[in-house]
Amino acid sequence: MTAFELKSLHPDAIPAALEKARQYRVLNEPGEAESICLDILVAQPENDEARIVLLLALTDQFGSQLSTKFLEAKGLLERLSDEYERAYYSGVINERRAKAHLYRASPGSSHVAYEWFVEAMQEFEKAESVRPAGNDDAILRWNTCARFIMTRGLEPSPEERVQMMLE
Repeated sequence: MTAFELKSLHPDAIPAALEKARQYRVLNEPGEAESICLDILVAQPENDEARIVLLLALTDQFGSQLSTKFLEAKGLLERLSDEYERAYYSGVINERRAKAHLYRASPGSSHVAYEWFVEAMQEFEKAESVRPAGNDDAILRWNTCARFIMTRGLEPSPEERVQMMLE
């Protein structure tokens, strides 16, 4: 395999590159958004905006590469500097994992999705407790998860229900 030396972005080009990464996500091209964010993070390793767009681009790929992209996205959480953002985006990652399981429609996937939605809701509750004034994004996401569970009749696995009754 041929190795190439990647070219570096100029610091002045970072805002436009970040906007381009966002546009690629909108165009459902998460791989391109991921690549751009990686270039930004080489030039500015502490750029939380690029980390967040990268994290979202990784979650956009859960449908086809759940196990690897999930671990990469979770790894980015630790590097976010803001407590609210760590909790909020942890919830987003879990919510998107729940949806990936739900859309696979394999045996037991609805039970697995339920568990991930509950995990997401717990993270959104943490985010809500430390949210900036006027920011109800965590509440909106919590409500979305609750509606997914209720409208699709999702429930914990039978084993989980027995365990919950024993507690």
